[in-house]
Amino acid sequence: MAVTLRDCCDSLLSRIGRRMANRLNRPSAGYTPFTPSDFDTLCRTLRPGDVLLVEGQEQISNAIKYLTQSTWSHAAMYVGDSLPATPGAQERHRLIEVNLGEGCVSAPVSKYAHFNTRICRPVGLSPEECRAVTDFMAMRLGLKYDLRNIFDLLRYFFPTPPVPVRWRRRMLAFGSGDPTRAICSSLIARAFQSVRYPILPDVRAVKARNECKFARREIMHIRHHSLFTPRDFDLSPYFRIVKPHLDDGFDHHLLKWSPEPAPEPEPEPKLADGSAA
Repeated sequence: MAVTLRDCCDSLLSRIGRRMANRLNRPSAGYTPFTPSDFDTLCRTLRPGDVLLVEGQEQISNAIKYLTQSTWSHAAMYVGDSLPATPGAQERHRLIEVNLGEGCVSAPVSKYAHFNTRICRPVGLSPEECRAVTDFMAMRLGLKYDLRNIFDLLRYFFPTPPVPVRWRRRMLAFGSGDPTRAICSSLIARAFQSVRYPILPDVRAVKARNECKFARREIMHIRHHSLFTPRDFDLSPYFRIVKPHLDDGFDHHLLKWSPEPAPEPEPEPKLADGSAA
């Protein structure tokens, strides 16, 4: 079969896209999780339909956190035991997520055992609706991230220059808008939209108090799934924030405090002119 010019172009774009994706997926230096949840407690707390937000450590995570002005750069959905056991795996896969370069895949909860995470739980879903949401995600397993769309990847390489607030979210959606080519939260947003569950309210008639005009416009009025970001589930009034340590039963009387005070941080070195180094 003859190789066409289009096939050559697609192959070249795929190779370039794969290199770009590999670079964006490199870990950032110096990442240290501040308060990762206890793994066993996290597993006991998660329920099917929960959205697990993650503070990622990859290069792409830094770009998403900058563009969304948020701690959270990634989102995955917990689907419980609805997925078949993976042969040879030590742990059952209970998360479904969209990853750059991979597409829609499943993963074990232990993947994020040492990351800062947050559980966002939809409230009021019937068992049938919850099953429909998790089934929506499961049916998309295997969808590939189209690495030929270079514009979808280029948007993450330029987070450093100052970007006006009103443009930041649209930079994330620049490209096709296809959830298999967009950030992780797009597919999760589609799953909840499939049962008409709200993520952010429509409050156009309500006046904001002490709130940035542009941020309000972007956060409150955009509805297309390609423009949802991980932090939207954190901001949504329809998702309950669940903290595993508190949900599992917390008693501050049981904490063990050191009798010694914490050491004071070392002073920053000064330059000759007295300014900080």
